[in-house]
Amino acid sequence: MFNNNSISISVSDEESDELGRMRVRVRRKRKKLGHRFKNEFVRRVVRNLVKYWALLIFVPAICLLLYEAWSIGWRSTSPVSKSEKPSLVNNASTEKKSEANLNRLDPTTRIIHGIRQRCLPILPPEELEHLEVPLRKDSSSTVKKLVYRTENDDPPLLGGYNSMSEEHTDVTRFNMFTGNQTLDQRGEMFKVNETVTINCGFYSEIGGFKISNEDKKYMQSCDIVVSTCAFGGGDDLYQPIGMSEASLRKVCYVAFWDEDTVSTQESAEHKIGEDGFIGKWRIVVVRDLPFVDQRLNGKIPKMLAHRLFPLSKYSIWVDSKSQFRRDPLGVLEALLWRTNSVLAISEHGARSSVYDEAKAVVHKNKAKPEEVEVQLSQYRHDGLPEDKRFNGKKALAEASVIVREHTPLTNMFMCLWFNEVVRFTSRDQLSFPYVLWRLKVLKNINMFPVCTRKDLVNSMGHIRKAKPLKI
Repeated sequence: MFNNNSISISVSDEESDELGRMRVRVRRKRKKLGHRFKNEFVRRVVRNLVKYWALLIFVPAICLLLYEAWSIGWRSTSPVSKSEKPSLVNNASTEKKSEANLNRLDPTTRIIHGIRQRCLPILPPEELEHLEVPLRKDSSSTVKKLVYRTENDDPPLLGGYNSMSEEHTDVTRFNMFTGNQTLDQRGEMFKVNETVTINCGFYSEIGGFKISNEDKKYMQSCDIVVSTCAFGGGDDLYQPIGMSEASLRKVCYVAFWDEDTVSTQESAEHKIGEDGFIGKWRIVVVRDLPFVDQRLNGKIPKMLAHRLFPLSKYSIWVDSKSQFRRDPLGVLEALLWRTNSVLAISEHGARSSVYDEAKAVVHKNKAKPEEVEVQLSQYRHDGLPEDKRFNGKKALAEASVIVREHTPLTNMFMCLWFNEVVRFTSRDQLSFPYVLWRLKVLKNINMFPVCTRKDLVNSMGHIRKAKPLKI
């Protein structure tokens, strides 16, 4: 009996062991549920990260930008010590941008038919050293000779002109430098003949833009010239780079300044040497500027290089906001001689139509709306179409770099262009398409792409605003 009880007890022990194992299994199942909970939590976190990743990135970035803007604004409003120069403080950001571009010689490239090519296919240095300027061929152009009108050619007018520019009732700025031009005379000057009589600045001895005899003598010695200008204390002078030894022997570099610019540059310790040079640039100081608008004064060396350098065969114009960084002989070979062109100028990068450009000029406050409307009304009256291409060329140009041969026809083109700028607005992009359209005989123009212009110069931007001329 007792043995039987012990047996029943042993059976009970087995059952208890089995229950114990069951408890263990239950505990293990609980652990698995906890593990599932953790996995589900991780999944939710990952899902939210994927869903809201943009906010997690942009919110801190915006906060950082707001902090930086606040700190910059605080620094700009903090007092400047007397030892600091205000011009350096005000132009710090501009100077940083300029320093990044200054003296860069790396070529600008673009992809053509899947192959990366240089925008300006200039000759290698060893060939540039032996490059000869080609002899001028007999021009096949109809225009053989230009006769520039002066005050001696016209009867005296009552009241005469003021030597400074004034706004007249017909919204023109003609003066003793330009000579008066009626609309009928304007139409006559566009007519192509073997000999063309034309207004082209320097109309009177009292018209202004005075240059010393010493500088005139130097300018008359230039066969090829690279020129720029800064009036009213405008931009700094950037030394040209990338030229060959041959170009240093054969090419003149001339910068036109007025007395305000001389004073501004001297205060920045950029003084003209006793030989008249700063680095490679010959500084020509101009006195008695003819226009109140410094932009118009700047058009004289820009467009009338053939008047300033009467014996030069070729000229390259570079805006003061740029640093010329290529060999001049190589540029002439690539843009004129190789393409059989007499004028090379950059296409406009943003627009093609003069009417679209006019809207942009008004929108950006580059000219008064009424001035632009007077110009466009005249162009519509003359029949200027809204075509985006004339003579197979893009109608609109960006004229910060102009490369040209001095021929009677190109000189005529530049005179007409200058007269349009004086008559209407100083925005020369508006008048270039009109002159190109109306002077149909000038066809061998090289309108090079924007990337070529970028290869020609380092763009520095305008450092300071030119002061208006004081009367």
